[in-house]
Amino acid sequence: MPELSPRRRLLVLAICCMSLLIVSLDVTVLNVALPSMQSDLHASTSGLQWTIDAYTLVLASLLMLAGSTADRIGRKKVFMAGLVVFSVGSLLCSLAPSLELLIAARMVQAVGGSMLNPVAMSIITNTFTAPRERARAIGVWGAVVGISMAAGPLLGGLLVESVGWRSIFWLNLPVGMVALLATLRFVPESRAPKARRPDPVGQLLVIALFGSLTYAIIEAPEAGVATSGPFAAVAFAALLGLLWYEPRRDQPLIDLRFFRSVPFSGATVVAISAFAALGGFLFLSTLYLQNVRGLDALHAGLWMLPMAVPTFLCAPLSGRLVGSRGPRLPLLIAGLAMTTSGVLFAAFDAETSDATLFLGYALFGVGFGFVNAPITNTAVSGMPRSQAGVAAAVASTSRQLGQTLGVAVIGAVLAAGVNASSYRDTFVSAAVPGWWILTGCGLVVLVLGAVTTGSWARRTAERTAERLEAPDVREAAGVSA
Repeated sequence: MPELSPRRRLLVLAICCMSLLIVSLDVTVLNVALPSMQSDLHASTSGLQWTIDAYTLVLASLLMLAGSTADRIGRKKVFMAGLVVFSVGSLLCSLAPSLELLIAARMVQAVGGSMLNPVAMSIITNTFTAPRERARAIGVWGAVVGISMAAGPLLGGLLVESVGWRSIFWLNLPVGMVALLATLRFVPESRAPKARRPDPVGQLLVIALFGSLTYAIIEAPEAGVATSGPFAAVAFAALLGLLWYEPRRDQPLIDLRFFRSVPFSGATVVAISAFAALGGFLFLSTLYLQNVRGLDALHAGLWMLPMAVPTFLCAPLSGRLVGSRGPRLPLLIAGLAMTTSGVLFAAFDAETSDATLFLGYALFGVGFGFVNAPITNTAVSGMPRSQAGVAAAVASTSRQLGQTLGVAVIGAVLAAGVNASSYRDTFVSAAVPGWWILTGCGLVVLVLGAVTTGSWARRTAERTAERLEAPDVREAAGVSA
């Protein structure tokens, strides 16, 4: 990628953030609309889970393919294709006449979304090469998530109450069009110096792993072990297949050598845990506020502001802290805040009091605001720039996989504990195991934030980067000779 002026770099960052905005808005807006969709489409709890997880599941399955493809054929091309497909999928969602077709349209959206965030992060990584400048750019990137959390529930509530739930998908169309035209005009093309070959076997194994695992979790409460058990077995077999097959390829879909870096492995697990907590938190909160408290979509969106505003304010602060002091402090703050929030709901029934509900939401917002920047920075900063797309895709996959599992697990726990005949009476008690799971996710962030960010961990990252760069260096030397 050619060296760009400071103004042009900021413009590229703004364009990339627009893609994140429409993808993030889609999650927060959709959560507010869930009860309306449930009523209109006659959906069960598992049906609501699939409207979220069909999207995140396809997204998680294709992110690494999109990242490596962008590195190979050009990041700008793949990014623009993603904007087109995502916008078309959004239009199809708004027209879906049934739950099944809505889920299918969500999957089309996800195909486009898989080409956006990891590729945008790869573009940012190759645009902002100085470590401190990159950390600040990633902090801005994280702040966009906060903007989507703040604006999404309010916009979603207004649209659902005034126009209907279908209108929430219209938000993506103008933003996607502006981002597409701006990308065509201002974003330079870039690709990795060495093209990576496709890995269809690895891609199929990833799809089998994520799809089977999610289906087994979501359908277990209703279908039972006899039906979900075989899918769990398929997921386990796919995992073993990945561990056996991928190291034997010269250019695997998932380069398992990345995980020899303790910070990278820690960031992957932290991403899964933090976004599992986010997915479960939004799912429980939306159903509680609207189905138990009886709030309309707009007022439920207003109640999400105590979480959204701290996320928005803390994300850029986290980016600056990562740039100046490293990832440890932001991760510790994030883990402590998310754990405390979970305990408030699990042990003290925070839903039953406005004050504790507000505090629990605010603490979770602080935690989630601090966690995103260190995840992304750690995932990409220790890797060779030639593999930035793949490294960013692994981090993005971890986020989406975490959110998928969070909705699947928390939804399954809730469905198993709620008595349909007395939904409002049993919801709070049925949600307690889910809140304890979210507390555990916060503890994982806290512990790994302390363990995987020290000098020993950084040395493993340096050794890993040297091993990853060595084959390329040897091949370049051979070519020049």
